[in-house]
Amino acid sequence: MQFDTKFAIVVADDLPAWQKLNVVSFLSGGVTSSPEVNTGEPYTDATGNKYLPLCIQPIIVLKASREKLSTFINRANRNQAELAIYIEDMFATGNDNDNRQTVSQYVTDQLPLVGLAMCGDKKLVDKVFKGAKLHD
Repeated sequence: MQFDTKFAIVVADDLPAWQKLNVVSFLSGGVTSSPEVNTGEPYTDATGNKYLPLCIQPIIVLKASREKLSTFINRANRNQAELAIYIEDMFATGNDNDNRQTVSQYVTDQLPLVGLAMCGDKKLVDKVFKGAKLHD
C-alpha cells in the first residue's frame, strides 16, 4: 500500500535503549492524535477477544545527534509543520503537566531535545529530517 504521508520518529543516538524506547512510545502517542494519522479497524482473535486498532501505515524510527535534532526542529518550525517533541528533562517528570511546564522554560534553540516525531506529506517529512539515519 502506498501512502502520501510519512510517519517518522527521530531519537537521539546517544540515549540508552530504555530511554530510546520511552521516547519513541511517547512521541508515537503524540503524533497519533494528529488528523494525518489513520488507524485501522479493531482486531479480534479466534477466541473472540478484541484489541485496539493500530496505525495503518509504517512508522519509521530514525536516529541523529542532538545537534541534528535542533536543526530538525528549526526546519519544522520554518515550514510550520506539526511536530511532537521530547526533551531530556521529561525523563525526570512524572506527569503530562510537569512535562509541559519543563518544555515551557526553554526557548526553541535551547530545548534539550532527545526526540522528535511527525506525520505529514512525505516530501516535507524527508525535508525536515534530512540527515537522520535509520535506527539500528
